[in-house]
Amino acid sequence: MNKRIDLHMHSLFSDGELLPSELARRAANLNHEVIAITDHVDYSNVEQIPQIQKAIDDIKVVLGAEVTHVPTESIDGVAKKAKDLGAQIVVVHGETLNEPVIEGTNYAAVNSEYVDILGHPGLITYEEAQIAKENFEGVEIKKNGLTVTLSTRPIMGFVEFNVIISELENVE
Repeated sequence: MNKRIDLHMHSLFSDGELLPSELARRAANLNHEVIAITDHVDYSNVEQIPQIQKAIDDIKVVLGAEVTHVPTESIDGVAKKAKDLGAQIVVVHGETLNEPVIEGTNYAAVNSEYVDILGHPGLITYEEAQIAKENFEGVEIKKNGLTVTLSTRPIMGFVEFNVIISELENVE
């Protein structure tokens, strides 16, 4: 049986619908080995990251954060703060037509030493993609409700996962 992991999930503290403990319970029920709860953060709520782990005990949860709607000059600082508070994986919400993050977010993210994944960067430039290839754990894309993280190297020690498919988003 294949191991299942999801390194980009949101609880109701972001734009998800479940408490972190409910999210973890459902993931465990679907035979996930590991999940990362990467709620949206900025300087107003990044301090909440350590609280997530206290609520969960039935599945391995990787603490994470998704930096979203942060001024480009603050992305590196918020990502560093998230890491300092225990986030093992930091995603930055990329520039897309659907989510109007600040222009320049992709560039700031791919140049940050504290960012691991550029999430769904629909408006990525060739230059940003080249920098991401050199600096990042992966770039996340979405198509038809399926999320795929394309990895250029092992993510969080999962050597066998070069492509990670997230299926929990489609569970009712």
